[in-house]
Amino acid sequence: MTDRRDEAQRRARSTRFWDEARETMPRHERDQLILERIQHQLHYVYEKLPFYRRHYDDHGFKPSDVKSLADFTAKVPVITKKMLVENQQQHPPFGDYLGVPRNQLARIHGSSGTMGKPTMYGVSRRDWGRAREASAMALWSAGVRPDDIVQITFPFALFFGGWGILQATEEIGATTFPTGSVVPTDKQIELMHTLDCDVVVGTPSYLVHLAQRSRELGLDVRDSKVSLLVAGGEPGASIASVRELLMQLWANPLIVDASAGSTSEMYPFLSNIGCTESNGGVHLFQDENYTEIVDRNDPNILVPAGTSGATVATHLWRESQPMIRFWMGDEGVIDDTPCPCGRTYPRLPRGVFGRVDDMLIIRGANVYPSAIEAAVRSVDGAGAEFRIFVERENALDELRVEVEHEPDMDTKGLEQLRLSLEAAIKLSIQIRVPVSVVAPGTHEQQTFKSRRVVDNRPKA
Repeated sequence: MTDRRDEAQRRARSTRFWDEARETMPRHERDQLILERIQHQLHYVYEKLPFYRRHYDDHGFKPSDVKSLADFTAKVPVITKKMLVENQQQHPPFGDYLGVPRNQLARIHGSSGTMGKPTMYGVSRRDWGRAREASAMALWSAGVRPDDIVQITFPFALFFGGWGILQATEEIGATTFPTGSVVPTDKQIELMHTLDCDVVVGTPSYLVHLAQRSRELGLDVRDSKVSLLVAGGEPGASIASVRELLMQLWANPLIVDASAGSTSEMYPFLSNIGCTESNGGVHLFQDENYTEIVDRNDPNILVPAGTSGATVATHLWRESQPMIRFWMGDEGVIDDTPCPCGRTYPRLPRGVFGRVDDMLIIRGANVYPSAIEAAVRSVDGAGAEFRIFVERENALDELRVEVEHEPDMDTKGLEQLRLSLEAAIKLSIQIRVPVSVVAPGTHEQQTFKSRRVVDNRPKA
């Protein structure tokens, strides 16, 4: 088994910054820059984009009302995914917030259409070029260097998926191995060993699956050259139990969280990412995409540092389909204390640890699927997949959980595994949830933006 600690130290000692002046700028200087860009964007969208003019007029807001960052939070109404979808239905295909002539678009991408028709995203040539630079700065913070071979398992398809990582690795000068999500897992593992890949990019769920499947194939990832995992697309890489599991399965690599802000609307979403010198969490590159942590019930109220709230994000530079105070629905806690890496950007020390929209209220308690995942991942013998079932009994919502056991587990230990899982989940969410242990392969493998909640409640 390879020890990754020496390699981790090499990355941490190598040149820290992509753009040192920008990444270490004093906070008061950066805040002034952010305010100037916000004021520019507000005037731009009000004057040029009918979607925003109508929205702001309906709320009695004018761009000249914003004279401080506090004004921005308190006075500017948020926009939501539902509003964007409805607008594109009324003004196909891009809505009336595109902002540039169609012949200036470098890329057209789209959502998977989970809310109906896919949402279409147009990115201008200027925005695509800026995204390349911003993503490179972010991936450099994550530890990727020019001499690395980077295997990208994110999709390369309609939605943005791995495109930002691809841009970043090319800009850095690393060797890019874009396998995407269509290459079978067994082949991903075989090629990882054959090419001596240094970095693997994927969702936490898929990185767990790769490691577990590699043992079954006799090509254990612990014997590979991989020393850095960049984990995004879903919460998990800043959850202690998930990190510990990945460390165990991959022989103590560096693990960097790239999950915060990874919504297509906020492309380049790699402007929020972790660094090599902190144990989880992400830096908020606030002079690229400005992130606020607000009251979950009132997006015009900023919550204090250290207090849990909902994320709202704004493009400071994007001209094509700019998002101004976009309600992301992620939950996070902001921290302004210095990071050992020297960057002066604030951090989400726990990354995004759930979605406000995914919160379940069970017996009066707020329950996040990510908290249940953290508990499941902390128990030895639990396999890669699980499902959370939401049922309604006698007008009350109840949960039950099914967890696959590891393939080589002795059946005599299944009852103890069930009891251990129930105890871990109760400790995590403070309510008892019945657990069933099921055979490996019972549930479909989740690899990208995992959805493990099965809602069986009657639809209203």
